[in-house]
Amino acid sequence: MKRIYSITIAVVFLLQHAFCQNGIVVIQTDFGLKDGAVSAMKGVSMQVSPTLKLYDLTHEIPSYNIWEAAYRLEQTAQYWPKGTVFVSVVDPGVGSKRKSVVLKTKTGHYFVSPDNGTLTLIAKSLGIEELREIDEKLNRLPGSGESYTFHGRDVYAYTAARLAAGKITYQQVGPKLPNQVVSIDYQAAVIVNGVIKGNIPILDVQFGNVWTNIPAKMIKELNIQQNDKIIVEIFDRDVLKYSGSIPFVSTFTSVPEQQPLCYLNSLLNFSFALNMGDFAKKFGIASGPDWKVVIQKAK
Repeated sequence: MKRIYSITIAVVFLLQHAFCQNGIVVIQTDFGLKDGAVSAMKGVSMQVSPTLKLYDLTHEIPSYNIWEAAYRLEQTAQYWPKGTVFVSVVDPGVGSKRKSVVLKTKTGHYFVSPDNGTLTLIAKSLGIEELREIDEKLNRLPGSGESYTFHGRDVYAYTAARLAAGKITYQQVGPKLPNQVVSIDYQAAVIVNGVIKGNIPILDVQFGNVWTNIPAKMIKELNIQQNDKIIVEIFDRDVLKYSGSIPFVSTFTSVPEQQPLCYLNSLLNFSFALNMGDFAKKFGIASGPDWKVVIQKAK
């Protein structure tokens, strides 16, 4: 009877373990591809298990830009299957006392990252199921103990690969932490008395379009329809950078060339653009946690 019980427990463990990890690792850094840093991370991962499936999210995060790293994770993670392990290395504090963690979301995704603000948006949108600090005594590339400036290779890629390959369980990552991460302050999208306030998290840099964090459902709540005029104000902290009345349309060609428009982007968030032009460049608009937008339907 004891043996049957033990086998049952082992089978349950293996099934749960297999469900949690799917062998996929998605990597994001601010390293660029001019040198061998990203390749070294992938090499470490493949040494752990040559059957892993390694994918790039991006390696073009602007240097040290933790906010953009946070945004790119949120933009992408929802489209990957549960069990996927993300590695994000934008780490200006590498080697300092900032914690190295693995966050498990309520959707069953894993995020390996320094706890420096990178997990701000994922924690909010996907929820924190559990948070663990990486125990570097157990989860560090063998022989790398004297290296202090490449945790992306020595700690994050190594730990992510071990987790994704099923070499360790999530519990073996390290000690459990309170379900709270270091968070960057920003304007969440809210409706107050018929006015929507939000943030400009990112620019569509190829075309100069301005993306907000205001979801389509808030536009519907204000009963904004196609071709309605929208009063738009954009602020850098509390400094007004743009003010105008812009039509809400479904396509760029709904307005003449070089004219402004409002639309829903590919993430179904409210955005601004110039038809055949660069809205951000023309009006001096940037993005980040300090950039705010206020919109309302024109009367």
